[in-house]
Amino acid sequence: SRATLDAVTGGASDAAADGLPSAGCASPGLSAGDTTRTLQVGTVSRSYVLHLPAAYDGTKAAPLVLDFHGIGGTGATEMASSPYPPLLDPAGVVMAFPDGLKGPAGTAWNVGPCCVAGVDDVAFARAVVADVGQAACIDADRVYAAGVLTGGGMAYYLACQAADVFAAAAPAAFDMLAENVGACVPARAISVIAFRGTADPRVPYAGGASSLVPGMPITFLGAVGSFQAWAQIDHCAGAASSADTNGCAQYSGCQEGVEVILCTKQGGTDDPGDPTIAWPVLERHTL
Repeated sequence: SRATLDAVTGGASDAAADGLPSAGCASPGLSAGDTTRTLQVGTVSRSYVLHLPAAYDGTKAAPLVLDFHGIGGTGATEMASSPYPPLLDPAGVVMAFPDGLKGPAGTAWNVGPCCVAGVDDVAFARAVVADVGQAACIDADRVYAAGVLTGGGMAYYLACQAADVFAAAAPAAFDMLAENVGACVPARAISVIAFRGTADPRVPYAGGASSLVPGMPITFLGAVGSFQAWAQIDHCAGAASSADTNGCAQYSGCQEGVEVILCTKQGGTDDPGDPTIAWPVLERHTL
């Protein structure tokens, strides 16, 4: 967790001071409920919704999940529609729902060649983790990224660019991009469980060129192509398994014991994935 703390606090080494303990908290911080918090990231004011479930008591360091919305959404709309809170709330897992800035197609995330220009959303995500750690009792070794559509793209991008902060990622309804997959060199091997539907109208399962965002053309690697890319990134050995009863195939023998999983929903469109499948995978992995 030391790398996490250094990354989000500029090198501070006192765990109590930077608010990201690994075991417990002397002060409970905020009580359960939802609050909108604002941050200054460089010269830009950013916001997110912090969700502290009723089961969170502030004395035991809890996992943190950042859940990113799709194009046109907000943190509040993602919190309302995400399947994660109903599953994670009883376990006391803290969640944060960041607000994207407006791009050519609406609020979204900068994942390289798309979908909002001139904004550092990786720095924003790091700042959210640091801010939640100041406000609540968070285990810095158990921070995860999830998201749907471009939010899924953001979860992928954080796995590439902020593996020192995020222990694992669960993207849905998006793929890796041919334009910048070569720049995905995580600081450590990181587990990724992806959810894709074969009938997604905006992110074709097979991949290909997309002009979904005006002026920002991209090329999706496809669901299987993204799966294979992560197997290479995480130095997995051998071939992928056959899909199980949930449609999930997996590479084994990956570096540092991480998992690379693709869950395919036949006839599925752009749904956000299944947290009953994703969460057991995510929580198996820590920094």
